[in-house]
Amino acid sequence: MINAAIVGLGKWGQNLVNHAQGKSGKIRFVAGVVRHPEKVRDYAGRQGIVLHDNLQAVLDDPAIDAIVLATPHTAHADQILACAKAGKPVFTEKPFTLTRADAEACVRACARAQVPLAVGFNWRFQPALQEIRRMLEDGRLGKLLHIEGNFCGPSVYRFGKDHWRLNREEGPAGGMTGRGVHVVDAMLYLAGHIDSVIAQSYRRVLDYGIDDTTSMLFRFRSGATGYLGTVIATAETWRMQVFGSKGWVEVGDVEHLTTWQMRVCHVDPANLNVHHKPQVITFTDCSTERAELEHFADAVRESRAIAVSGGDEVHSVAVLEAILESAKSGERVKVGARAAKAKRATRSTAPKRAAKKKAPKKSARRRR
Repeated sequence: MINAAIVGLGKWGQNLVNHAQGKSGKIRFVAGVVRHPEKVRDYAGRQGIVLHDNLQAVLDDPAIDAIVLATPHTAHADQILACAKAGKPVFTEKPFTLTRADAEACVRACARAQVPLAVGFNWRFQPALQEIRRMLEDGRLGKLLHIEGNFCGPSVYRFGKDHWRLNREEGPAGGMTGRGVHVVDAMLYLAGHIDSVIAQSYRRVLDYGIDDTTSMLFRFRSGATGYLGTVIATAETWRMQVFGSKGWVEVGDVEHLTTWQMRVCHVDPANLNVHHKPQVITFTDCSTERAELEHFADAVRESRAIAVSGGDEVHSVAVLEAILESAKSGERVKVGARAAKAKRATRSTAPKRAAKKKAPKKSARRRR
């Protein structure tokens, strides 16, 4: 049993606890970190969680095996680095970080400390999404052509003007940052890495806060294409449809935390003019939140890496950066181009920095 501390006990932090506490044989929460312990003291007491008002308290506790972060987006990078420095395995809610440089730094730090790092993309534990991947791998859907999706809702209406979720630094691409990252990760799981993106993002309803209407077109390295829309000033809905050369499959509803159903429709070569009704497939109920936490707990026990350099977790942050750059410029942006440009700039200036370091040594010899 992994004894974990959860940092952040807001709505989502409590949701993670509720899905694991007393229900998992692999992980339990024994400590919590919140800025205002009095606000959640009754809840923590019912769950057997000891409260602290600072992260260092649980990082210094040898009885804590791992840290789970359910904190504002901009806090993730520094908190992950602190966990790595303390030698604590860490699970962070999405988005991983808001810059690729931070994501890579976190992956490197955890690799050096030899502690697992996981990102909370619970959709990967949906039986329907796993079945879609199998259908692509075994050829039932044929060649992957296109994926399109949306993840929408009334998010901008739910929080006050000063709430962190409406801070443009926390949600730089509007609904893409909090909601769309789930759909992007599902696309990466099915189609592989994204080569380029073109995006547009606007705030159209409120006169404050984050953008409420964001849309993107993707080109995958495989040649497949994709579309994603996140409108967060409308009614709740989400959908993802995968098109292959032999048929399509679709998931989506109003709720996304339930076990998904799936609709499948295949091409009938003998009856191409017949409009076939899709088949509805259901799956046994499961908790994706518990599944992702137990996957993390397994990695902690086995000292096995999850997020790695060049992996989907870092790539998804590079996609977010490209979306932001494209929305600003109005042009198609190659994913990772900014990081590659920065590396080239670093290499080009490295000799000059080396020359500056050598100069003082020569002067010192002359003085002697």
